Amino acid sequence: MESNSRRYRSRRERERQEAKNTIGYKVWVVMFTILYPFIAIFTFVFSGILMAFSALSRAVVYLLGKVYARS
Repeated sequence: MESNSRRYRSRRERERQEAKNTIGYKVWVVMFTILYPFIAIFTFVFSGILMAFSALSRAVVYLLGKVYARS
């Protein structure tokens, strides 16, 4: 049982190493490294915009609730 587990782990590690040697993997690593700051900035800005529109929506609902409560 022990040797089967070791053999499986060894085969899996070998497959991972073979995958890391492909050109696609190397391109992915380089592109991800270059683009990650842009992805992070976009996420931050988009979250800020979403938060602003959410606050605006809450304010409009609050004001409309006050207006229609008086009627």
